[in-house]
Amino acid sequence: MTNPFDDEEGEFLVLVNDEGQHSLWPTQFDVPAGWRTIGPKGDRQMCMAWIDENWTDMRPLSLVREMDAFAKSRAS
Repeated sequence: MTNPFDDEEGEFLVLVNDEGQHSLWPTQFDVPAGWRTIGPKGDRQMCMAWIDENWTDMRPLSLVREMDAFAKSRAS
């Protein structure tokens, strides 16, 4: 049996959570709680390319906000 997350012939969604983290998700499964669709629906390669192009900052959004606030406090 093939892992559905590795199926090159499968159809996928691109998901994102509240922290801005992205995930490739097989369409035959329900979108898990805390995640929503954001990118294309299509083959694995296309969805992975979209993730690579659009998810360029791997830091969770809460860390980005904290680092921005710290930088602003140091600048004042």
